[in-house]
Amino acid sequence: MKIQDKQNAVKTINKVATVTIVVNLLLAVGKFVAGFVGNSTAMISDAVHSASDVASTVIVLIGARIAVKNEDKDHNYGHDKFESIASIILAMMLFATALMLGYAGIKSVINATKGEFVKPSYVALVAAIVSVVVKEGMYWYTIFYAKKLDSQALKADAWHHRSDAFSSIAGFVGILGAILGALVLEGIATVLIALLIIKVSYDIVKVVLRQLTDHAASDELYGKIYKTINEDKDVKNIDLLKTRISGSIIYVEAEIAVDSTLNIVDAHEIAQRVHDNIESTFEEVRHIVIHVNPFFENEDTQNDGE
Repeated sequence: MKIQDKQNAVKTINKVATVTIVVNLLLAVGKFVAGFVGNSTAMISDAVHSASDVASTVIVLIGARIAVKNEDKDHNYGHDKFESIASIILAMMLFATALMLGYAGIKSVINATKGEFVKPSYVALVAAIVSVVVKEGMYWYTIFYAKKLDSQALKADAWHHRSDAFSSIAGFVGILGAILGALVLEGIATVLIALLIIKVSYDIVKVVLRQLTDHAASDELYGKIYKTINEDKDVKNIDLLKTRISGSIIYVEAEIAVDSTLNIVDAHEIAQRVHDNIESTFEEVRHIVIHVNPFFENEDTQNDGE
């Protein structure tokens, strides 16, 4: 990514983060008031979730801004993994939030079975509907820029918004059931919200661990890279092809065999052509290292005779 592109990326991330923080603060206050006035434990729990989103967005903002920095003396391969670290912290915060909500939900179920329960009002129900609409809108807003910047942290934040929308749907069902007389449903809905958040945090960790442990690229992408290299008329054989995911980018290492009679300049020209072709064809590939091996026309025959 060019310096100008990185500067634009930082501006975009700042804009998305600012909008997210403002919306979540307004939602948190609105849902807390609605939950308090409407006697809804699920809505108050959802308000806590929205408030925690503010902290998570700040972490995403910090991680994403560091990730777009250029290579330096201490980080020769860039700062891309800082975004992955931010996503891990986000997942941990989500998991902690889920545990708190789960405890509140179980406590609500126990109180309902004992008759220690106040029926929620329609104010909480309206707040749940508003939350679903707003958070789904925030999902589409954030995921648009996440895809545009290929930002894993913004993608995680986008799915955070969608998990909020899903949790509000669960809250809506629970509150409606409680209003209709099935008081225990609100506590059950709160527990379902917690389980959903745990699932989202697990999915985030699963993706990020692939980025932090130099996991190979998908078989599909590997096959496309292999095919692209193999289509070069001067590449006699692909002796080695490795890929590794680092943050949101991919590094590639390849050993290609070329005609053994070529001089070093011509062999280098082939390697450079393959290098440029891969990097221009696959946007996610940050850099490919090409090693050239000599190819002998009678190599297979020689090997068979050994």
